[in-house]
Amino acid sequence: MTTLCGQESGFGKVRRYCPSVATIALFSTEDLSLPESLQEAVEHGEVFTRAWVVELILDLLGYTADKDLCDLRLVEPACGGGAFLTVIASRISASCKMHQRPIVDAVDAVRAFDLLGRNVEQSRTLVTETLQEAGWDPRDAREVAATWVKRGDYLLQSDADHRADYVVGNPPYIRLEDVPDDRMAAYRRACSTMGGRADIYIGFYEVALRSLNRGGQLGFICADRWMRNQYGRRLRELVTKHFSMDLALVMHDVDAFDDQVSAYPAITVISNKPQGAAVAADTNRSFGAEQARAFVGWYLEGEPPTVAAASFQAARMPHWFPEEDSWPTASPARLAVLEDLTERFRLLEDTETGTKVGIGIATGADKVFLTKDKGLVEDDRLLPMAMVRDTTSGIIDWNGTHLVNPWTASGDLVDLDAYPLLAAYFDKHAETLRKRYVAVKQPQRWYKTIDKVDHQLTRRQKLLFPDMKLRIHPVLDEGGLYPHHNLYFIVSDVWDMRVLGGLLLSKVAEAFVEAYAVKMRGGTLRFQAQYLRKIRVPDPAMISEGDQAALAEAFDKRDREAATEAALRVYGLAELPD
Repeated sequence: MTTLCGQESGFGKVRRYCPSVATIALFSTEDLSLPESLQEAVEHGEVFTRAWVVELILDLLGYTADKDLCDLRLVEPACGGGAFLTVIASRISASCKMHQRPIVDAVDAVRAFDLLGRNVEQSRTLVTETLQEAGWDPRDAREVAATWVKRGDYLLQSDADHRADYVVGNPPYIRLEDVPDDRMAAYRRACSTMGGRADIYIGFYEVALRSLNRGGQLGFICADRWMRNQYGRRLRELVTKHFSMDLALVMHDVDAFDDQVSAYPAITVISNKPQGAAVAADTNRSFGAEQARAFVGWYLEGEPPTVAAASFQAARMPHWFPEEDSWPTASPARLAVLEDLTERFRLLEDTETGTKVGIGIATGADKVFLTKDKGLVEDDRLLPMAMVRDTTSGIIDWNGTHLVNPWTASGDLVDLDAYPLLAAYFDKHAETLRKRYVAVKQPQRWYKTIDKVDHQLTRRQKLLFPDMKLRIHPVLDEGGLYPHHNLYFIVSDVWDMRVLGGLLLSKVAEAFVEAYAVKMRGGTLRFQAQYLRKIRVPDPAMISEGDQAALAEAFDKRDREAATEAALRVYGLAELPD
């Protein structure tokens, strides 16, 4: 038995389960006898997808009556009350009439699954009624409906039941830890992308994608969190390596369901083919049936490259983003620019230029290892430290913090017998130092910092970045300071660091970080190494002398606008869209 919290959305519906009402073995394949109180709660909480949203998804896929739909296979993994199937049945009926075929020819055109028996019966009834209203013989309509809709667990069905030219719908959205242990283990065995604390819908994406015939298409409306969070990484990797991400249509504020839900939905279209052109699109709450038809027209026509209507904006890109660790989020126009830069320029961290991104030293006990007391220990055991507060003005204003340094230049721990003041100081704080995990793990090295000191880094020029800032904030250390762990740094064998600093001061560089980084309250950005590494930069040798001078001057003056103007020229951009 399990309690499902939050919302479960299935093709055409969203159900809310309340843990104070009852529990249900939702994943049993046996007939379910639901307590009356739970039956009422589930029915009261059902939220049906609006018909125009279903029409939109099918139109985007090109699943239209002018095609001979009898010869194509569509699969719906969790049909719910039949909202999707009603529209699908109408289109197949129209296709049969257009191509002069009996409706029974479509008996294998659809396979739909659901775990709940009442949903199966309701879906069959709706399909039957839809076909009868279209003029088909009631017996034929019942036969088609009974064959189309099956009770079963889509994630654990045989491959023969899965093969499809189209997979459509709204997969269940349930935390994996809410699934009974045995079924959860079966899901993990069946779906390699369902790692960590994944939601069930991750598995539906994977099984659906693997089921597509060559050229087949998936069209889901589902929460878009998998495109960015950690549990979606394996799914992103699967898509990046083996499929084409064709469309991401964000619909967070759209009234897509009969009741209000907070699921951050987006429509995604993914094809079983090499990655081709992709579309990024966003909508606002005025997006409805009429606007959806306009969007479909633009999407299918292929021109113009961008559109900015009152209810939606969209942009075409030559490719989707090639990395799977995270996909960016931004306006469609800005995503198109970032994809173009990703295609044309190299990553900031680059072995050819010897450019490296890193983080400062973590000690595990800053109150012990950081000091402003110059007489505390031997002089050569004090290493000048760069702290976040030293970078506030945009130039280094060192406040005198030192690291009590236990490391030799060769990377070994010092012999405390050779440093009596250091030995006495560490012995005074031994209790604190020995409690740290790093010391418990290596008790004979109890006075080490978590990270080693790289003494070469101290002497190098480096750009320092505070971890959290409203704006990108590179600050140049000419050499002599070692960064604290709240600072990230960039070093390079080739770049003039003032030129690179000007480039990174620009809004163009910031746009990369903003698209990938976690935003904190108030719009503060996290300038962590993984986000800085997303920045694309030109070959430094290809930047003209004039632009190099302009970038360096802008960096020295902390002139963000001048840096952006020069960066736009270097990147070959007319502007940076909002």
